[in-house]
Amino acid sequence: MNVSIKYRIGKSMGFQVLTIALSAACVAPLIFILIYILKAGLTKINWHFITNLPKPVGESGGGIANALLGSVIIIGCASAMAIPAGIACGIYLSENKKSKLAYWSRLCIDILQGIPSIVIGIIAYFWFVKPLGSFSALSGSVALAIMMLPIIVRSTEETLLLLPDSLREAAYALGMPFHRVILKVIVPCGFSGILSGVMLSVARITGETAPLLFTAFGNPYLSTNIFKPMQSLPLLIFNYATSPYNDWHDLAWGASSILLLWVLLLNIFTKIITRKWKIQL
Repeated sequence: MNVSIKYRIGKSMGFQVLTIALSAACVAPLIFILIYILKAGLTKINWHFITNLPKPVGESGGGIANALLGSVIIIGCASAMAIPAGIACGIYLSENKKSKLAYWSRLCIDILQGIPSIVIGIIAYFWFVKPLGSFSALSGSVALAIMMLPIIVRSTEETLLLLPDSLREAAYALGMPFHRVILKVIVPCGFSGILSGVMLSVARITGETAPLLFTAFGNPYLSTNIFKPMQSLPLLIFNYATSPYNDWHDLAWGASSILLLWVLLLNIFTKIITRKWKIQL
């Protein structure tokens, strides 16, 4: 075999080995983190842990029911605010590529995406907490909705820009008005990418703690009033993990495992739904 051919084959195999090694190096920290958290937290999870409130210091047992319910309410309110606005903004940007308003909107979205979460929490504190005179789940939802917006907007815009113009032209040729073209043709065809962006944004805010420290603040009791302080899983983990009590550390590990499994199942659900939608198309 020619020396140059051997050299090219060896270089190709070397590059493949290097790629595999670097990929393994990227995946290894994630695997170690998952194993460590699940090993420490899964043994603490049971029905009592999920359905009961935390116990006072010195009493064994207790659960995280208030944090689970609070996280669902806060994330639900944030999604109700961010998803419609983000999708609408993404549609506008995809349909008006060269307008000045679209240019400045993209610039603002890019800047907003780079703002640290703790800064958004401080802004929400001065915008909502101080004027209302108390911490509340609503102010926490607003802070998280602001963090969700850039992800939803950019994913919606990029997805719709990938659709061929022939779809719009065919719909317009049939006499469909603009709003029906968007709602009946464009959005359904790009549903897979839009849903992926929505789920990604929800997974992004699920573990956020800094904005909730300034807004929702936490609550040791079970509460459904969004105008009052409310507990959430990230807040509970932060407070219990930094405490000097071993029982609270166990609660923090169990809550961390639940939060991790929540995000993992959310991503798996997104993959399954988007795959089924693509098959239907």
